[in-house]
Amino acid sequence: MLNALSPSIRPTLGFIGAGRVARALASAATRAGYEVTVVASRNIDKARHIAATLPDCAAWHVMQSDDMNAVFSKADLVFLTVPDDAIAACAAHLTPQKGQALVHCSGASEVGLLAPSTRNGGQIGGFHPLFLFAGLDDDATRLSGCAITIEAEAPLNEILERFAGDIGCRALSIPPGERMRYHAGANYAASFLLCLLDEATHLWQAIGMNEADARDAMWPLVMGTLDAARERGLSGALAGPVSRGDAGIVQRHTAALAAMGGNHATLYSLLTLRAIHLARQRPNADVAALDTIARTIAPYVPPATPEGNA
Repeated sequence: MLNALSPSIRPTLGFIGAGRVARALASAATRAGYEVTVVASRNIDKARHIAATLPDCAAWHVMQSDDMNAVFSKADLVFLTVPDDAIAACAAHLTPQKGQALVHCSGASEVGLLAPSTRNGGQIGGFHPLFLFAGLDDDATRLSGCAITIEAEAPLNEILERFAGDIGCRALSIPPGERMRYHAGANYAASFLLCLLDEATHLWQAIGMNEADARDAMWPLVMGTLDAARERGLSGALAGPVSRGDAGIVQRHTAALAAMGGNHATLYSLLTLRAIHLARQRPNADVAALDTIARTIAPYVPPATPEGNA
């Protein structure tokens, strides 16, 4: 029971939901010496697929919400790895006892959605890996080294932090009520990065480069940029016309993109504002040149709100 445990004692684990997150976390937990006792899902085939890879793990078919509660007879710490839209409905039927906990793995849903499940004294929390689960066999291995944001009260927060460390991850904390800004930030580092690469591909295709060549050509550039950012920080890795203070190139970029129609020039200019922000952080930044660039892109930038960060 959690109220009798310290962070040095490993709880028994269970999962409700048998998707990519459950598969990777259950595998990583087992490798780290944790006992995963049950995987429950409406899709029994998926539950069995995960359980079959774990020692002494049961696969349960839950047809109704009430059936899920039985998971707490097998595990004291249960991870709810269902789609966001199902979290509140599941929590309404789950009742961990005192010394047990229900933890969701969503980055976008507030932990407060689990509040109905605390009526019998159980704890609730959030445990969100900042990781792209691809559904590959090596997801559990690649998970090592990622950050996991944790939101929980003691002693659950300490137990989750220890679990994150045991599976090779770095534990971070997130305050209650801030998951929307947190999750939006994660989108920039993941899905929106893909969107920017898609924009680069589109521009190169517009000049006659085929899609396969465009995507092959971008990888050395992308990986070199990420390596430089890891070594020198974001502002230190900044390259291109903004880093050089070259307002003339920026003006010609925006003119060429504006001629294409659509929102290409607007997207470029909004990102250029962020590049200016990074460039200003550099020692001996050429403030006058950066101010000139800001004026150059101004016609393509929507009016800023009072809270805008240019």
